[in-house]
Amino acid sequence: MAATASAEYAVQHLIDPEICIRCNTCEATCPVKAITHDARNYVVDFKICKLCNDCIAPCPTGAIDNWRQVAKSAPFTLEEQFSWDSLPPQGELQVAADSEVPAQVRELTEIATAGQGGAVAPPWSASHPYANLYSIAQPATATVTGNLRLTGEQASADVRHIVLDFGNTAFPVLEGQTLGVLPPGLDGNGRPHFVRLYSVASPRDGERPHYNNVALTIKRVTENHEGTATLGVGSNYMCDLKIGETVRVVGPYGTSFLMPNHPGSSIMMICTGTGSAPMRAMTERRRRRMALKEGGELMLFFGARRREELPYFGPLMKLPKDFIDINLAFSREPGQPKTYVQDLIRARGRDVERLLRDDNCYIYLCGLKGMESGVLEAFRDVCSEHGLDWDRLKPELRTKSRLHIETY
Repeated sequence: MAATASAEYAVQHLIDPEICIRCNTCEATCPVKAITHDARNYVVDFKICKLCNDCIAPCPTGAIDNWRQVAKSAPFTLEEQFSWDSLPPQGELQVAADSEVPAQVRELTEIATAGQGGAVAPPWSASHPYANLYSIAQPATATVTGNLRLTGEQASADVRHIVLDFGNTAFPVLEGQTLGVLPPGLDGNGRPHFVRLYSVASPRDGERPHYNNVALTIKRVTENHEGTATLGVGSNYMCDLKIGETVRVVGPYGTSFLMPNHPGSSIMMICTGTGSAPMRAMTERRRRRMALKEGGELMLFFGARRREELPYFGPLMKLPKDFIDINLAFSREPGQPKTYVQDLIRARGRDVERLLRDDNCYIYLCGLKGMESGVLEAFRDVCSEHGLDWDRLKPELRTKSRLHIETY
């Protein structure tokens, strides 16, 4: 590896088109407007990007967490990035003496050298996913065949189970994948609305087995994270749909958050609210194949404010206890102490520790971003109590494709 003046080289921030689900989070987050997109890819403008990393944490897939060392005189252009189906390999690195390289650039160069990215590979036995079959320019059309409210009338959230039928259009999806919906109309700037992404809540053979349909779990958004009244464009559009209406759909997306298929594999699922969608899909896949006795354990940690606000509460209670180990956390149940999923993880520490040690157990976390740190700290506490080192175990789980996180 040759040494050279640091002024000649830089680390370029790039987005992995194979992992990106085109949710627009990065473009909306970037404080200097360095990120843009066309109908194909989201890209980063080398001339504008300040390497501030503000876009890293909000990305739901890790597609944004990629870097390549380049000559400052010849970075990857926007035109090149728009044409990519996958990231180019890292070329021969030119590393200057440490004293000549700014600390941030040196750190990012080490990442590039190691070839690290933000995404975790799917389990080795996961089925092959199809992705990016339908674009904004050429979306698929689906017909609404179901729209059922899942939460009680007195619940603070209106969460719906929506079924879309694709008719004769091929739209193959696996448990853990997402699809995008194109809301009609224009935004305040006169541009078409961005794609809204929803996790598929049905297994691969459809909400109704052997029919070409999918189910989505969608919460009607009526306020933003600060509590200010705000109507979510995509969620209100979807929740108001009537049977027989049509929807423009893009995708599917996602090649990482996929369930294992090999006999004896176990799944630990941790979710809140509509983060339950992929967990329902995985659970239903296993339920339909229960007679084959091919799966290992299923363990679910599911949180909501109250029982009536928990999507799929009724169907969950009907599942056999020897089929799935259900742990429900309610943070606003009258007369009960506030309980969160991380509290139940600690309470079930012995079983959690056993599954953390089991190479055939795969862990899935989905929900609001705010839950992620609490859950990971609970894992740290369980490890500490039972003789495991979480700081050492976590990267091992990722390397073995056993820890999958999708928070938003």
